[in-house]
Amino acid sequence: MVKSEMRRGLELAPLAALCAASGLAAAFARAPAGRLDPTQSWCAPSWTRPLGCGEAGVDLLPLVSSAELRVTALAATVALLGLAVGTPLGAAAALARGRIERAVGRLCDLVQAFPSFILALVVLSAVRAPSRVHIGAVFALTAWAPFARLALAQTRVLRDASFVEAAMALGSSPARVLVRHIAPNLIGVGAVQLGSTAGAVVVSEAALAFVGLGPQGGISLGAVLDQGVAGMLRAPHVLGVGAAAVFGTSCAMLIAGQFFAPSKKAGSA
Repeated sequence: MVKSEMRRGLELAPLAALCAASGLAAAFARAPAGRLDPTQSWCAPSWTRPLGCGEAGVDLLPLVSSAELRVTALAATVALLGLAVGTPLGAAAALARGRIERAVGRLCDLVQAFPSFILALVVLSAVRAPSRVHIGAVFALTAWAPFARLALAQTRVLRDASFVEAAMALGSSPARVLVRHIAPNLIGVGAVQLGSTAGAVVVSEAALAFVGLGPQGGISLGAVLDQGVAGMLRAPHVLGVGAAAVFGTSCAMLIAGQFFAPSKKAGSA
């Protein structure tokens, strides 16, 4: 039991270490994130600037640290919102059966068929100064659909289970059955999708910033990638730092999602 809990705790370790390191680096940085020093343009990593500098001498350490903290908060918010909206919607639709179940299934198909990144490009191109609030709102418009689809499929199986039929036979309302019997069995699939959605938001936010539709001020991992591509030959470390930051942050979010999945022992009990 103790070993199982320790293994589950390790699933949060990458994200916790990432946030702690980013927070310390941002708090004790020599200069605020985004400050320019043209005399240090494209400088290589050193003791004073461990990650080196990018275009116009921006110090990459505070820039990447601040960007990671902000995108982590954005990804977690969008993923949790999708979980909170999509999972009850899908489960309730499956319990209702009939037209409601078919309507929710078709709506999920429609939302998932349209690429979220294309939708974000269309919406954010109409915003004069995009911010992370705008980006989060766009992602939240579609983030609920995968959760609803998984909850819909899982509840279709659970609604015919003996313990659910027994609860209904004893007079439990559909809402009580949903909360007491269905929802606890949806935590596992929801947790896996939680990490996947958060990781996808990290990558998508970086991609939007890379094409010029990211948050204002240039505090974004996508902005670091953009600088890395522009200075690939003269300062290849910039592209390496940006790519490693995006990869590490998205992987940490994906692994952290497994923490909320019930253990096999708990599930069998």
